[in-house]
Amino acid sequence: MVTYCIWCCDPTHLPIPAEKPVTMRSSLTMVGTLWAFLSLVTAVTSSTSYFLPYWLFGSQLGKPVSFSTFRRCNYPVRGEGHSLIMVEECGRYASFNAIPSLAWQMCTVVTGAGCALLLLVALAAVLGCCMEELISRMMGRCMGAAQFVGGLLISSGCALYPLGWNSPEIMQTCGNVSNQFQLGTCRLGWAYYCAGGGAAAAMLICTWLSCFAGRNPKPVILVESIMRNTNSYAMELDHCLKP
Repeated sequence: MVTYCIWCCDPTHLPIPAEKPVTMRSSLTMVGTLWAFLSLVTAVTSSTSYFLPYWLFGSQLGKPVSFSTFRRCNYPVRGEGHSLIMVEECGRYASFNAIPSLAWQMCTVVTGAGCALLLLVALAAVLGCCMEELISRMMGRCMGAAQFVGGLLISSGCALYPLGWNSPEIMQTCGNVSNQFQLGTCRLGWAYYCAGGGAAAAMLICTWLSCFAGRNPKPVILVESIMRNTNSYAMELDHCLKP
């Protein structure tokens, strides 16, 4: 009888519970998944529009010209005989101080900070789709508040942009009749509208959806799992010790 119990209680002979297959679980609700998708779309839309020089369209020396806050496509240079010729290429200004106006310099900083904030939140939201217990209900709301701030910064940049239309460089492109909030012969480009639209969507839609994005925290799950495994081994040991 003793020999039988010793053999039965040998840990090498105890049946090992089958491990459950590891599955990828999300820390987001169904609304949270939609929030993560929209967060990524708005962040990419606003950031892409920020870098593209298609905020303002005009013409100079018979050539089309376009601007953003810190980039420009097609610009005049002095050629032979001191005549102006247009170089048809896109590029950023040589330095921050070379940006045509103070308003555009402020717009560059404010809009860039807003885009960086939206991208950071979007990255965390996408990771929340693949990692369990990463984003709680409170964390989602905090991220929504960050999105509101990011959208507000981009919107402020869009509001500052028309203040730079009275600079000499812009006036040369807009028929020398442009002024603050007056385009002259120029027109706003699609990138300006995309940046503002992305900011508005982040402020209104994404901020609201973030309130329902995260799951409620469940700190007892780990304790229940440990207790369940402990009870399983205890039952096997009790079965072995029975005569």
